Amino acid sequence: MAAQISTGTSELRDITKMERIGAHSHIRGLGLDDRLEPRANSQGMVGQAKARKAAGMVIKMVQQGRIAGRAILFAGPPSTGKTAIALGMAQTLGSDVPFTMIAASEVFSLSMSKTEALTQAIRRSIGVRIKEESEIIEGEVVEIQIDRSLTGATKTGKLTIKTTDMETIYDLGTKMIDALSKEKVLAGDVVAIDKTSGKISKLGRSFARSRDYDAMGADTRFVQCPEGEIQKRKEVVHTVSLHEIDVINSRTQGFLALFAGDTGEIKPELRDQINTKVAEWREEGKAEIIPGVLFIDEVHMLDIECFSFLNRALENELSPLVIMASNRGMSRIRGTKFRSPHGLPVDLLDRVLIVSTKPYAEEDIRQIIQIRCEEEDVTLTPEAQAVLTSMAGSTTLRYALNLISCAQVIARKRKAELVDVEDLRRAYTYFMDEKRSVQWLREQQGTLVFEEIEQGAAAGEAMDSS
Repeated sequence: MAAQISTGTSELRDITKMERIGAHSHIRGLGLDDRLEPRANSQGMVGQAKARKAAGMVIKMVQQGRIAGRAILFAGPPSTGKTAIALGMAQTLGSDVPFTMIAASEVFSLSMSKTEALTQAIRRSIGVRIKEESEIIEGEVVEIQIDRSLTGATKTGKLTIKTTDMETIYDLGTKMIDALSKEKVLAGDVVAIDKTSGKISKLGRSFARSRDYDAMGADTRFVQCPEGEIQKRKEVVHTVSLHEIDVINSRTQGFLALFAGDTGEIKPELRDQINTKVAEWREEGKAEIIPGVLFIDEVHMLDIECFSFLNRALENELSPLVIMASNRGMSRIRGTKFRSPHGLPVDLLDRVLIVSTKPYAEEDIRQIIQIRCEEEDVTLTPEAQAVLTSMAGSTTLRYALNLISCAQVIARKRKAELVDVEDLRRAYTYFMDEKRSVQWLREQQGTLVFEEIEQGAAAGEAMDSS
């Protein structure tokens, strides 16, 4: 079983995501310079200089592979940029270093145990960079000859490829013909074909065809005709996570389980075999471990069993950097009667480096509002911007940012391009913030349903005691 472990890398495909404006879509990085000093306003990040510098130092250590198996806690009041800093770290690390982001409540699932959900999140955060040799056919296309049957159901063909030293004719099947037509490969193109997966890459157009003006566009790239053998062995590097290897080897349908999403519980014996195999690959120089980052938001929502598991998991040889975020002060640890700082047990707090975030200053709030307006393509008048900044100070930053799009809808209704103070005031009357909501509840004086039930229960208890 262990000897046949596969990575399924040739079957994995890039999935393009639909772009939409989210709460943190303006974050492009941590906004640090080369000396890890925070810039005042850069890459969508504003303020929180100390926390951003700490995050930058952590990123530096992750890139050097020196901080795997440690834990960091971002602690601070709500709306102080804890999640934004985590997303900035993800952007700075790049796509090659795995970054997994979960909310603590995701762990409490009906389909699998809490420890299994945490194990999967941890293994999703550890990358394996696998080096393997593959056969590549590389050369200039001389001729593509395709023969179709009378019904058009079957297609056969021949592909003539040459280098400066030799020329070869290959027989084509239906799949390869479709792939060539999809890539729009013509005679004179220089192509590379992976023999194992059949993937075709257009490298450019041959210099010999540079006089064919009708066949070239403005973005045509000319390359030299390759030299030497047509078939070459090239080293290809794939990066997959340990969890992907687990899933591929735990199910009969293999890599399709990655897309089905129904992974279920994976046996510990299988994980042990995979760890052994990956260790062998490391010894042979075929693979390299990339410890990534696991970000657990609202970590106080985990219970004592999860915290006990995390204590042990952090000491494991294959463990990522765990970053946690909490906005709690002294609160009860879930599953116990004890209270602890940030809702985390003291033994786990002892293992973590704590980074604090502070409420934003007025100037920082003004800049954040400006950035969000640019992101949402909304233009505020200077007076409206000043009103919204003061509104964020008296209510909350999140509430003020939510009003931007609402005020734009109101402004468009009166056919105005700019959002003015009057639009913000109308949006403010339509949508209540937390303080006004509490005030409204007090004014209702027990007319809401559940409040009546509680009062009735209290009256019943009083009658029983008498």
